[in-house]
Amino acid sequence: MTTTSEATGRKLTAKGLATRERIVRAAAELMYEHGAQNTNNEQIREAAGVSGSQLTRHFPTKESLVRAVLAWQADGIVARHQAPELGELDSFAALYRWADMYVGSQDMLRGGCTFGSLAAEVVKTEPSHRDAVADGFGRWQELFKRGLGKMRERGELRPEADPTALAHLLAAAFQGGALLDQAAGESTPLRDALYGALAYIESFAAER
Repeated sequence: MTTTSEATGRKLTAKGLATRERIVRAAAELMYEHGAQNTNNEQIREAAGVSGSQLTRHFPTKESLVRAVLAWQADGIVARHQAPELGELDSFAALYRWADMYVGSQDMLRGGCTFGSLAAEVVKTEPSHRDAVADGFGRWQELFKRGLGKMRERGELRPEADPTALAHLLAAAFQGGALLDQAAGESTPLRDALYGALAYIESFAAER
């Protein structure tokens, strides 16, 4: 099995792919805990159990590693939103299950959204990463947009409901609520933000 390394354009063997995955996973955890600016190569090498040459072979620059971590974190948040119990996020029940899944989450209290925390840091300090941040948020919001669009097509939401605007609302409620949870050390802000956003979406429910 081979795959392409974005950093070098090389084909990776299964062993090389596993090493790359280990580096990205270790870097993601360190950057989540300490921030990208406060994470260095020595910490990453130790956490991933790789040599300096292995690290630079896969990621010759810190910029390439940060972009890989952003993509990896975005993959994770998209995958979590595609959990079987959430279906296609195309019903009020599924949307409330999504909110319930995050309210009170220890991850939210510990450090906020894994993708959003890093995105908020690098979009200010490294403008060159803005496209990677936008892509990650775009992929995530597309899940909401698609689900809400299906609800409107089925007549569950009135025609004036805008799936794009409502997807923005859900993402903003999640990110803002997660940050407030982290600051407060308890889950009330995220709960209020998510359930408030869902109540607004329900205001577009078609009359039966």
